[in-house]
Amino acid sequence: MSRTHFVIPDCQVKPGAPTDHLTWIGKYILHIKPEVIVNLGDFADMHSLSQYDKGKLSFEGRRYQADLGAAHNANRRLLKPLNEYNEKRRRFKEKLYQPEKHMLYGNHEHRVCRAIEDDAKMDGFMGLPDLQYEKFGWTTHQFLDVVNLDGIHYSHFFYNPNSGRPFGGMVESRLKQIGFSFTQGHEQGKKIGAIERNNGEMHRGLVVGSCYLHTEDYKGPQGNSHWRGIIVKREVRNGDYDLCEVSLDYLCRRYEGCHVWEFMKRNYPEIYAESAWLKRAEFRATHRLEEVA
Repeated sequence: MSRTHFVIPDCQVKPGAPTDHLTWIGKYILHIKPEVIVNLGDFADMHSLSQYDKGKLSFEGRRYQADLGAAHNANRRLLKPLNEYNEKRRRFKEKLYQPEKHMLYGNHEHRVCRAIEDDAKMDGFMGLPDLQYEKFGWTTHQFLDVVNLDGIHYSHFFYNPNSGRPFGGMVESRLKQIGFSFTQGHEQGKKIGAIERNNGEMHRGLVVGSCYLHTEDYKGPQGNSHWRGIIVKREVRNGDYDLCEVSLDYLCRRYEGCHVWEFMKRNYPEIYAESAWLKRAEFRATHRLEEVA
């Protein structure tokens, strides 16, 4: 029996970053009603614990509790449509919609564990339970654990067991090294590949690591044009599936009635002003309209 998987790439939620897209995703979950929802990790950015920014001017003012609050609010926003739907059905004694919900811990959530390892005094004062993922109904999986769901192996990323370094390069090359169908987050953008084996098996690789409206400062103006969205896999069976890519622009048009660049320009002008991704999306859309006219 096949199932539908709903895949949410890295959201990297942080204080001050817009999370309107999580409402759109929550509504789309109800529209699709998948049997399985997989969050690929780095749902919380936890930038107060970043080792890369420590000591920089941009690091000033970051707080652990603020990071946690942002993650809690984001989960509430994402799951609100589902919870309201079930509450209404509960009142009328109708069957609830209760999909499997899997949350993979990413390297950003793992910053909590590294902070404790670096300062043993923090043990007992902070920890992954502070994120309250289980409270929101997620089945959590430890950082870099591999979760097999209908023949698709999910992890935040896959790595060479001899070196510990993440596999890179073309997805087809990774499939040869990994040896089974996989889906991972961690890398911004979208990479897709497939290999059909001599026995008729189809091994499919998918790398999707960006589902947010903000820009990542460390990638600079030339590195923020990557794809952002969610993935729906239909007819998932034995590692194969029918793939549907759903961009944040599509979700914005569906639930806000406008392109994502229009939405951000109107509601978050400061982010829009610094976003090469949104400006390029506007350029493509407006020039396409001119060509049609």
